[in-house]
Amino acid sequence: MTWDKIAVLFLQLLWTVHRVTAIHRHDIYPYGMLYGDVALQEGDDETSKVITLTKPMYFYEASFTNLYVATNGIISTQDLPMEKQYVDDGFPTDFPVIAPFLADIDTSKGKGSIFYRQTESPTVLKRAEADVKRGFPDATFTPTHAFIATWENVSAYEEVTRSSRPSNRVNTFQVVLAYNEKDTYALFLYPEDGLQFFGTRPKESYNVEIELPARVGFTRGELSYFFFSRTEGPYYSVTSNEQSVKNLYQKGNIGEPGVWLFHVGNRYSFQNVVPAQHEVVSTKAPPVLVAVFSDEDYTEEEYPIDPDFQDPTTTEFLEPEQDSSLLERLNQEAPLGQSPLQPSVSGPGEFPQPDPRNLPPEDVTQPQRPLPKHAILQVYPNRVKDVPPHNSGGQVFSVEERVNFESGVIHYSTDNKETCERFQQQCSQNAHCTDYPTGFCCHCNSGFYGNGRHCLPNGAPHRVNGKVRGTVLVGGTVVQLDSIDLHAYIVVGDGRAYTAISEVPEPVGWALMPVAPIGGLFGWLFALELPNSLNGFSITGAEFTRRADVTFYPGNQRLSIVQTATGLDTQNYLNVDTHLQGSVPFIPPGATVQMEPFKDTYQYYPSLITSSSVREFTVVSAEKGTETLTFQVRQNITYRDCTHGHRRGLETQELRMERIFVMYVKEERILRYAITNKIGPLGAGETEPENVNPCYSGNHDCDTTAQCVPGEGQLFSCQCATGYSGDGRNCYDVDECAEGLSSCGAHSHCVNLPGSHRCQCEGGFEFGFDGRTCQDVDECRDQPCHAQALCSNVPGSFHCQCQPGYHGDGFQCHPQNGRPKTQCEQHRDSLQSRNDGVPRVGAFIPECDEEGQYRPQQCHGSTGHCWCVDSRGQERAGTRTPPGTPRINCDEPVYPGRPKTQCEQHRDSLQSGNDGVPRVGAFIPECDEEGQYRPQQCHGSTGHCWCVDSRGQERAGTRTPPGTPRINCDEPGRPKTQCEQHRDSLQNGNDGVPRVGAFIPQCDEEGQYRPQQCHGSTGHCWCVDSRGQERAGTRTPPGTPRINCDEPGRPKTQCEQHRDGLQNGNDGVPRVGAFIPECDEEGQYRPQQCHGSTGHCWCVDSRGQERAGTRTPPGTLRINCDEPGRLKTQCEQHRDSLQSRNGDVPRVGAFIPECDEEGQYRPQQCHGSTGHCWCVDSRGQERAGTRTPPGTPRINCDESGHPKTQCEQHRDSLQSRKDGVPLAGAFIPQCDEEGQYRPQQCHGSTGHCWCVDSRGQERAGTRTPPGTPRINCDEPVIVPPTQRPETVCERWRASLLQQYAGQPDSRHYLPQCDSSGEFNPVQCYGDSSYCWCVDRNGREVPGTRSHDAVKPACIPTVAPPTMRPLPRPDVTPPPAGTSLLYAQGQQIGVLPLNGTQMDKQRSSVLLALHGSIVVGIDYDCRERKVYWTDLAGRTISRASLEPGSESEIIINTALTSPEGLAVDVARRRLFWVDSTPDKIETANLDGSDRRVLFDTDLVNPRAIIVDSPTGTLYWTDWNREAPKIESSSVDGQNRRVLVQDGIGLPNALAYDSTTRQVCWADAGTKRLECISPNGTGRRVVHSNLNYPFSMVSFANHYYYTDWRRDGVVALSRDNQSTDEYLPDQRSHLYGITVAPPHCL
Repeated sequence: MTWDKIAVLFLQLLWTVHRVTAIHRHDIYPYGMLYGDVALQEGDDETSKVITLTKPMYFYEASFTNLYVATNGIISTQDLPMEKQYVDDGFPTDFPVIAPFLADIDTSKGKGSIFYRQTESPTVLKRAEADVKRGFPDATFTPTHAFIATWENVSAYEEVTRSSRPSNRVNTFQVVLAYNEKDTYALFLYPEDGLQFFGTRPKESYNVEIELPARVGFTRGELSYFFFSRTEGPYYSVTSNEQSVKNLYQKGNIGEPGVWLFHVGNRYSFQNVVPAQHEVVSTKAPPVLVAVFSDEDYTEEEYPIDPDFQDPTTTEFLEPEQDSSLLERLNQEAPLGQSPLQPSVSGPGEFPQPDPRNLPPEDVTQPQRPLPKHAILQVYPNRVKDVPPHNSGGQVFSVEERVNFESGVIHYSTDNKETCERFQQQCSQNAHCTDYPTGFCCHCNSGFYGNGRHCLPNGAPHRVNGKVRGTVLVGGTVVQLDSIDLHAYIVVGDGRAYTAISEVPEPVGWALMPVAPIGGLFGWLFALELPNSLNGFSITGAEFTRRADVTFYPGNQRLSIVQTATGLDTQNYLNVDTHLQGSVPFIPPGATVQMEPFKDTYQYYPSLITSSSVREFTVVSAEKGTETLTFQVRQNITYRDCTHGHRRGLETQELRMERIFVMYVKEERILRYAITNKIGPLGAGETEPENVNPCYSGNHDCDTTAQCVPGEGQLFSCQCATGYSGDGRNCYDVDECAEGLSSCGAHSHCVNLPGSHRCQCEGGFEFGFDGRTCQDVDECRDQPCHAQALCSNVPGSFHCQCQPGYHGDGFQCHPQNGRPKTQCEQHRDSLQSRNDGVPRVGAFIPECDEEGQYRPQQCHGSTGHCWCVDSRGQERAGTRTPPGTPRINCDEPVYPGRPKTQCEQHRDSLQSGNDGVPRVGAFIPECDEEGQYRPQQCHGSTGHCWCVDSRGQERAGTRTPPGTPRINCDEPGRPKTQCEQHRDSLQNGNDGVPRVGAFIPQCDEEGQYRPQQCHGSTGHCWCVDSRGQERAGTRTPPGTPRINCDEPGRPKTQCEQHRDGLQNGNDGVPRVGAFIPECDEEGQYRPQQCHGSTGHCWCVDSRGQERAGTRTPPGTLRINCDEPGRLKTQCEQHRDSLQSRNGDVPRVGAFIPECDEEGQYRPQQCHGSTGHCWCVDSRGQERAGTRTPPGTPRINCDESGHPKTQCEQHRDSLQSRKDGVPLAGAFIPQCDEEGQYRPQQCHGSTGHCWCVDSRGQERAGTRTPPGTPRINCDEPVIVPPTQRPETVCERWRASLLQQYAGQPDSRHYLPQCDSSGEFNPVQCYGDSSYCWCVDRNGREVPGTRSHDAVKPACIPTVAPPTMRPLPRPDVTPPPAGTSLLYAQGQQIGVLPLNGTQMDKQRSSVLLALHGSIVVGIDYDCRERKVYWTDLAGRTISRASLEPGSESEIIINTALTSPEGLAVDVARRRLFWVDSTPDKIETANLDGSDRRVLFDTDLVNPRAIIVDSPTGTLYWTDWNREAPKIESSSVDGQNRRVLVQDGIGLPNALAYDSTTRQVCWADAGTKRLECISPNGTGRRVVHSNLNYPFSMVSFANHYYYTDWRRDGVVALSRDNQSTDEYLPDQRSHLYGITVAPPHCL
């Protein structure tokens, strides 16, 4: 061989080494039926059914929710025309297309297959993310969804003739669309040998020997131009001739031949497709030279941990370094003999970047998921191996699937096996322990959930407490968070989690609003569990560590969140500490943050849970308007898993956050998050809403302390949570301690908790090794006695005794012949050994030196305060220091600095409480330069101000509320008396808020105590002396004659009070047949007592308590009460322990068991307070089914009877509600002889009848109104067919579609129908803003047509279909106090107010109105009735707020579209608007005397209000051509236009009685404005509303319903605070009004 040939061969070999192998078929993304793909029907021109994306995808600048896959190598966002309209034409097409290989393809007769699927598989998404990173290194992209379509071995269309044979050439190619909420990327993959034909022949010109090359690229399709014109949209073409098609598998643009990547869509701005810019060329390399590209060139861990996750201060994500030498070799490569790819205007570039990493295919079945390589999961604390810990702790793992390795964390042998016998105490008291071959596991008992180590009752609400610490950088400001409080409340029954962080300073309070993941942890922990799923607490229990890394875009701020759960506290609440470190974007003060619902996928591994997601939020501020930002959250949760038992089958779950509300309250410095959460398998919860069981949709009426138990279809039942009792709709805490249900043992006492209880050891005892048994504490181990004393341990305590030759109390011993005790020693010893020899807990004990003198510095052992004293032990003024501060040197004089004044001491003691932390919300006094109280003091939290005297005492009559002029405190006024100080201190508690239910003393004109005082809440009255002290024996219960407090008399003894209280019952009448005790001359109990009615006699002690075993029946010899009796029985001990608890005072309202003469439990027991009775066994345990409510016949406990059935319990609970009186007008079910529901039920008040099933549920279609024949309930009911006929809207739409040949554009109008086939109330041309309102028949409502961006506020006129089961149709009254009433379609809701704050926890449904659309609503405060308009029923109705009241129709004729409604309380008149005939009418409150006020010059009247004091009527007309607000007198006189300029959609109207202005909320201008009735003083209150519909004014707040948020929004008049309430059932809210307890 010659040297030149050798050189050529060497060059060829060298060239081959530098070539890159093309992608193989097995390396494309996994596909096929095994992976859940759908196969397209075989054929020449087939199109898939519409594929509805789970999340919208951006293509170019537009968002699309539908995709279609076609045979001919394309994907479109709309249904495709016939192939002849595009397959043989050039590029671009006139409709949107993603074309990996557009040609005339044929799959008929088995010639290939086409597969497609949506996926959220973490494996696919992580691979797509890596591919995008290769092509766009600077992009920050984390896909949340992907769509994969694969054409496998498909053929070109061929017209086979006798002279020609079919070709065997087939093509295989794939497209992957990866996207998130912001971006979309497309991957085209052409495997090696995947393209065997490069074009197809046109069908119409088949005899002509031409072939059209395949078209590859993207086109946006035609776009609307002006209104009736179309223009060609942007497009991007990759191929132009046959060679460019061949280049598809020979080249690539992300470093691998056959792989092409393009950026094809963006939410914000997108001009055209952008290709990746790294071209690479392929040839087939000899196998022997493949080893040149060894693993050394591509050193990369299989599961890389992002390096900058190890340091939360890093502000950018780090990328692994490139192998520069390899890059240089490839960049120097020349394409010998290769034709470069010829793209269109902007094709792929020519910069190669190799990356031969092959990711594993998508996994289908994995019986058990292994841990990621870097997760070393030991018991706490959790740390990552070889990574030094830092202040935020831990790392966030990036976890892939299909990893197989041994974790090697824990090994077990029979020698060190842990068993239940040895370690059962590690389980919860509500769990059981199970032994397994390698160890034990804890499992929660039935009725509880958790991981076994920690268990909580099913369905019960839960609370979380903790602290938040850390450093957060906001803009250029560093904010330190020092142990501020975090509290969360979770309604577990429907997954609502409310989180509040207090004392959050600005600006971090505003900036942390988007960081909902702080509160999102609690949403995941206690999410509502869909079928086959578990929430977080069921897996982790109460001990875990959650680490999250949040990255904000576009600013790349990074925030690390570490949340550590440390168990359950003594109240059974979860403790979670939160640490924040990093930076967050600056958010302007006063801004609002909105977050849309989203889903997050959680991956589960042994002892590790991970997730990663991208979320979007919108910031609305006056400075910047509306901004949309995003952040990425990557998190892991490590916990202690039990590896011995059966493994859970969880791999992935999907957390759905359906409602997210965030808010920062500047005045209170509170940051709030509210999130509604559900967890289930991937894709769960996608069912149509009408098919979702109410337990999973949240549309049930179970109590917050109850669990909703789903049944078949829409059926469900409510079951009170463990530890609660009731019917499920109303549940009450069971006091396990009072009912004797606790598990507490000896030397412990029971403490009741909500839904549970805990056992607490008595003093001197502590829990033993098992955590449950109380054992004596050997205090002598700590040598508490003096060195010359002996210590003796006794159960629960100890004794110290000085040794012989010494005297003292044992804590201090002195020689017998020594000096006498000094004053200090006497002071000390008197406190250390009080009357009973037990030191006073928490008392200050002075310290004496060796000489017995007071030490110069004294400290309080409990509080930590220290101070200096003189030789007499008196504190030296100005020397006291709180705990944690430097102490004063008591050997130095305090001067020249003066001692602290009283004001300064008062102020400093509050500013640094017991633990050195200021008391949140407490009043801090203000001192002047001399240290004296300033004459005027103000409460920083409540805003109240008042004048004080020189001692800081409030001067009577000087307090002013916030926002009112303050009093001049320099003017004289008499000082407060003791009574006034007492009264004012209770009226203004520690935080300035009166104590609810507290006794407030009454003072006379001189400020002295009135001789007689009465408790406003309980009604008791008594006499007092001049100091306000109660005079013994003068107290009288409510309803009895009061004592004349001007007459003297000795106080009554206990016996006399007992006797007189029974002789004068609540109403002053003696209780018939009651036992009356007998008192002697001194007022003491006589030793022997007898019952005047029964004749029984017994002995009592000095307290009147019966002595056990002394009772004798009538006619028998009485016992000599001076002799002792027998031992108490169990019943007598039970009774006496409850009758004399806590200082011998019986527990008010507690159940006291009754014992017979032998001391045994009487067979029938009754609760003296509630009136319930039941039968018990010999142990006093209740016999099931024997309980009867008060006022009903009692069961004969000597007979064996069956327990009550469900029907009987239902009936009896309604017949005896509240003091034994049946609910008036309520439906009472009828039961047969067996206690079962009768097949036919009738309402005694309304006359309606219906059939029921065995559970009492109404059978559909069986209800008959009064006066009509009843249905035979023994015959089957014919249910109408489920398939309904086409509606008018659907028929009209179908005919127009046919007229437009199935391709309507924006010039064409298509009726929009809802899911029931009815016309949508808003109709528009295409996707334009040219919209109008229609009625139920599709007719346009005049005056509603507009071209604005804000669509008209149209109200539906057809009620939605009725959901089952039906709630009760009667009134559930609101709680006491002021409430908001709001209309929400088929119901009226109640939202109580606490002051002006919305009490969201107590919201409820006032009245369910099926088949209605309630729009207008108002309240009559005199008769406590609510009035409303029903747009669907075309009626006006009312209902009383009394329990069980039902609605009453007062007007049902000549109404078309009744909307706004107003009640004139003073004149007893009703006003309303009817928007279709355009008129305003009035009538009496019962519907009589009806007449028309106005029927001219009205187009779209909506809101109407009346100012009763002035007799003025106001209403809005939202005519889109000329909107206006008008007014007139209530009799229709003096009509005039009040506002007509600068308004758009004035939906809401209210009268502010404080400012005496008319206010309106405009959905068009987005403003809330007010104006005086004379047309002057117009002002803007708020300029950034969403879509208000109705509004009411109360106190200093406006409350309006919002269509954008589907909730109630509260706004203060000074625009300083806002709040929001979102009902669980999300739908439009209409009218709103306020219902005060009395007329204002």
